[in-house]
Amino acid sequence: MQEQNKETFRRKLNLFDSSAMVIGSMIGSGIFIVSAEMARVVGAPGWLLVAWAITGIMTVMAAMSFGEMASMFPHAGGLYVYLREAYGPLFGFLYGWTHLLVIQGGTIAAVAIAFSKFLGVIFPAVSTYNLFLHVGSFEIDFVELVAIISIIVITWINSKGIEEGKLVQNVFTVLKIAILLFIIVVGLWFAAGTESSNFTGEAFKRSSASDFNIPGLITIPLLAALAISMVGSLFSSDAWYNITFASGEVVNPRRTIPASMIIGTLTVAILYFLVNFTYLQILPLKGSPEDLSVMGRGIQFAEEERVATAAMYQVLGRAAETLMAIVLVVSTFGCNNGLILSGARVYYAMAKDNLFFKPAGYLNSKGVPGIGLTIQAIWCSLLCLSGTYNQLLLYVVFAVLLFNILLITALFVFRRKMPHVDRSYKAIGYPVIPLIYIALCAFIMVVLLIYKPEYTWRGLIVAFTGIPVYYIWKRWQNGSR
Repeated sequence: MQEQNKETFRRKLNLFDSSAMVIGSMIGSGIFIVSAEMARVVGAPGWLLVAWAITGIMTVMAAMSFGEMASMFPHAGGLYVYLREAYGPLFGFLYGWTHLLVIQGGTIAAVAIAFSKFLGVIFPAVSTYNLFLHVGSFEIDFVELVAIISIIVITWINSKGIEEGKLVQNVFTVLKIAILLFIIVVGLWFAAGTESSNFTGEAFKRSSASDFNIPGLITIPLLAALAISMVGSLFSSDAWYNITFASGEVVNPRRTIPASMIIGTLTVAILYFLVNFTYLQILPLKGSPEDLSVMGRGIQFAEEERVATAAMYQVLGRAAETLMAIVLVVSTFGCNNGLILSGARVYYAMAKDNLFFKPAGYLNSKGVPGIGLTIQAIWCSLLCLSGTYNQLLLYVVFAVLLFNILLITALFVFRRKMPHVDRSYKAIGYPVIPLIYIALCAFIMVVLLIYKPEYTWRGLIVAFTGIPVYYIWKRWQNGSR
């Protein structure tokens, strides 16, 4: 182990690589699916686009603010380091605890299951009805098995070094951008010359079936509906900050990381908005779950929430199902590569602070945290078998918003505590933009507390169970010395 500890991170990620990490980690399965639920909540095409636009603006705002902290602390661990330096080790631990338990671990597991399910469209043997192992009440189906295998394969690739991991990330990110551009260009070409029913002068008129439907253009219930719908778009736009976890492997991180986060979030925000505009040009927003036709179901009730598949079905016919399954397989595999590559760096930083298992703080001969990657893979594989990861993802949305507020507030703390620390990049629009972001997050949190308590209290419980764990861990560490 001592020999492993002599290894150091290798700075191999340039601006293109770092931007690919941001973009690739953001684009998973969400953009192809979540608009159905969002459409049911907001009830009008105009408000669906507004929800995606606000999400994009918020994400870019956060990236512009996080960039300053990235330039101050260009160390492995990213957000964990910022919280530790701003508020102390307890807050850093709480983030790391939630990061492993749900945010990163749960996301990796859920994306792996999505990868496996869409692979099942191409290879029907990969099915939840096809059991691989059945011992008593314990079962492993082929969807779970393939999901676990995908996690193991991606972990193995990234254990071979940062260059192997970044190659996979770059290739899949380029493919995903090309896929979204294909949907936009082909979809808009198909819709050219036709007038969409979504934009006939009533784009902001909400359906009577939509939630919180009270007459009036801008009302509190409407704002609440927007906030609730944005759970889907915010989740789809998350993970843009993962590049900060790999700060120790970025060339000139003080400048590269802020630039890559802004480039990446802005690129994805524009693509997501245009993709949803394309959906609305092809499909009606409003529909009925009883209707058997693609147009009759609309975006709101697209079969199995697969809005992108429904839209492309109108353009390409039956071939769309297989094509979009391939698209989702590519997208989810590339997304998980970015999540797995970056996630282990948090546990590395925690181990260096004696807040995680010590072996996770060692680098292997290739200069990557191999043991941390293995621990992460084991936990994510268990989540694949648990059947609860989708619920955990929903519960943690509130906790993610809470940590983002703490992180943006840390910017103000650092301006006061460390006024003379080198800042190669300073937050654009400070203090106005950070304050607007905090206000928007706070509003969404209040709405979720009122209307969707299942999104909030359980997410808070997941995060704050880390408090007793932290003190137990500290006592155990002190007793073992």
